[in-house]
Amino acid sequence: MFSLLISLLLSTAHLMLGIGTPQNFPPPLDADEERTCFFAKRNGDAVAREKLIVHNLRLVSHIVRKYYGSAKNQEDLISIGSIGLVKAVDTFNPENGARFATYAAKCIQNEILMFFRSQKKLSAEVSINETIDVDRDGNPLTYMDVIATEDNVEEEVDLTVKSAHVRRLVETVLDERERQIITLRYGLGGALPRTQREVATLLGISRSYVSRIEKGALDTLRSYC
Repeated sequence: MFSLLISLLLSTAHLMLGIGTPQNFPPPLDADEERTCFFAKRNGDAVAREKLIVHNLRLVSHIVRKYYGSAKNQEDLISIGSIGLVKAVDTFNPENGARFATYAAKCIQNEILMFFRSQKKLSAEVSINETIDVDRDGNPLTYMDVIATEDNVEEEVDLTVKSAHVRRLVETVLDERERQIITLRYGLGGALPRTQREVATLLGISRSYVSRIEKGALDTLRSYC
């Protein structure tokens, strides 16, 4: 059963391997749904377990894109990182107060580091200053670099998950005018953020009207977060 799930998971990861397009991955679960799935998994619900895995594949993609973007074996790293994700889902305790994204990031990184160690046949002794890859600019990437930046990975993954949740809320709970103003004000979709005055000029309305709509939209978003 486990090997079958791994095979299905990795096939899914490769099919969706828009490593540069994380929007192709299923969106992350919100906190309540994630917690519900973990308790269901604890009671033997295989569907809940698979849901937790599939909806967190973007964590693997994020780490591979961030630290191994120029690696030639990205598909291998996605596969290895996905195994780390499965282990994270199977061992995470939702009652310990930690965030799953933080815990899973560590498991994914550990799995990838173990892969590099095995490739270099240095399972007994590994230098933390040894080069294991290169970064996007062609600079050497060592074990120390990966270990030293692990906390940043957790923060960035957590931010990515939260940002994706907010973007979904903008699209689903705001009306068209609110969505338009929030998108322009905060630069959603990759555009540069604009001031209230710039938004007002662009839409042909008053700045005070923009301010009032923005405040109401933010209140609405906070009520769902």
